[in-house]
Amino acid sequence: MAADFRLGIQSYCFRKFLPLESLMDCLKQVGLKYVEIWPGHQNFDVEPSQVRRMLDTLAANGIRMDSYGQVKFTSDERNARKIFEFCKMAGVEAITADVDPEAFEATDRLCDEYGINVAIHNHGRKHRYGKMAELEAAFSKTSERFGLCLDTAWMLDAGEDPLEAVERFRSRLYGVHIKDFAFDDNGEPQDVIVGTGGLDLPKLMRMLNDTDYDGYLSLEYEGNADDPLADVTACVQEVQKAIALL
Repeated sequence: MAADFRLGIQSYCFRKFLPLESLMDCLKQVGLKYVEIWPGHQNFDVEPSQVRRMLDTLAANGIRMDSYGQVKFTSDERNARKIFEFCKMAGVEAITADVDPEAFEATDRLCDEYGINVAIHNHGRKHRYGKMAELEAAFSKTSERFGLCLDTAWMLDAGEDPLEAVERFRSRLYGVHIKDFAFDDNGEPQDVIVGTGGLDLPKLMRMLNDTDYDGYLSLEYEGNADDPLADVTACVQEVQKAIALL
């Protein structure tokens, strides 16, 4: 039997659609009930009343926030605490993040204090955590509160196999960004409908199912920012087809 995936969307797909109410119209047209909120749609440094208004807006539209990011954790613990406070109120279990190495210890401690995991987002060949060896090195210095938000396209950009990453980091896989790239003659990545580039989408979904993955699952498509709805909808349909094959 196929896993009961919480298929959602990274709101950055609709980064030109502000404020939050404009995002709601997009999400309803796409037809998904989960969202990973990008900080551009909702800043974390706000009063609790604003967090409640955000959650009420989502609930009124039948949508649940199941993750937040990407954010950056630095040695500024006061700022880090604001992120955790926001996410605690929002009820998310993991935060998509980039974490400075010097902030590992403090961030790890805050994870324990707030009961929220941090999912490091790999960001391609030029990123400090872009390759699996670099992720393993980071995880060797932290507790299991630190895990991975696997961006499948950026793992391809790093020249590595996202399916292998699912297996290698299965105990620390807290989030997945389902995203796909095709590469031009110069090796530069281009966003494409998921499953039409380098990502073997059916195999990805089968592996997530077989490993009993239960984290957040955010579709991400960054192309055609001014009018992304048709492409994002096509991506959703491809993921749903892959799930139906399980």
